[in-house]
Amino acid sequence: MKEHSTQAFLMDLQARITQGIEALDEKSFLVDHWRKPQNETLQGDGITKILEDGTVFERAGCGYSHVTGPSLPPSATQHRPELAGLPFEAMGVSLVFHPKNPHAPTVHMNVRSIQVKDRQGQVVSWYGGGLDLTPIYGYEEDAIHFHKICRDAVQPFGTDLYPRFKTWCDDYFCLKHRNEQRGIGGVFFDDFSELGMVRSFEMLKSVGNGLLPAYLPIVERRMGMPYGERERAHQLYRRGRYVEFNLVWDRGTHFGLQSGGRTESILLSMPPLASWAYQQQPEAGSAEAALYTDFIVRRDWLAPSA
Repeated sequence: MKEHSTQAFLMDLQARITQGIEALDEKSFLVDHWRKPQNETLQGDGITKILEDGTVFERAGCGYSHVTGPSLPPSATQHRPELAGLPFEAMGVSLVFHPKNPHAPTVHMNVRSIQVKDRQGQVVSWYGGGLDLTPIYGYEEDAIHFHKICRDAVQPFGTDLYPRFKTWCDDYFCLKHRNEQRGIGGVFFDDFSELGMVRSFEMLKSVGNGLLPAYLPIVERRMGMPYGERERAHQLYRRGRYVEFNLVWDRGTHFGLQSGGRTESILLSMPPLASWAYQQQPEAGSAEAALYTDFIVRRDWLAPSA
């Protein structure tokens, strides 16, 4: 797969997604074109787009980056130890959107390409990414809709991919220190090239293109729902879990920081406000309790109804 076609797709994807969010929110993204200084180890450039304190979104960040570095960091070589320490090239789009309304879920998407020249001079390339949803209050119709779009994005490339990528997503987006899922999942894949580079790239594009149809209808349903102090407090408490995962477990965050990436862009996924409380337990039978018992558990959201 030629570099320029990957780059063109990623830049266009960022533009289309942020335009869709702007149309919904009626506030524009701040656009920051950046380039790494010549004296830094990591070289490259990117475009960070951030929307803060909008009508619908409290914080929405969407970043594109294209960087090269002299040493592939440990977070990228867990499954490819023979490539540790080799020069690499990486490009991708990553986003996290945090709505204001607690009934509207947070969404995360990442699509990326990595190339390394191995010790024999051969170019080794692979793709990674996925979509996942993190509700504050659970709604079954939202979860089913989101997973249908995720399934439809990858199914043309193999009927086994959605079950595999859903399980991979559930395994990955787990706060292991709490034995708790981050959200309702979606699809996730990494170190992926098994379809050949051309077909694997087509699958990557399908996943990226699935973000808006998977997410916008859910936000449109929830963004006008009434809420009060109780719902806001629950939202901030659950955002604390999001912060924990991103700083403790997320390989993308670790990759960026370990490789000398641009910190402001790497941390655009963070919510503007979050909270923690000691051993907080939701009231039995409440909507807050249902999140834990019915939603942030491993479920087959597309199983036929009984």
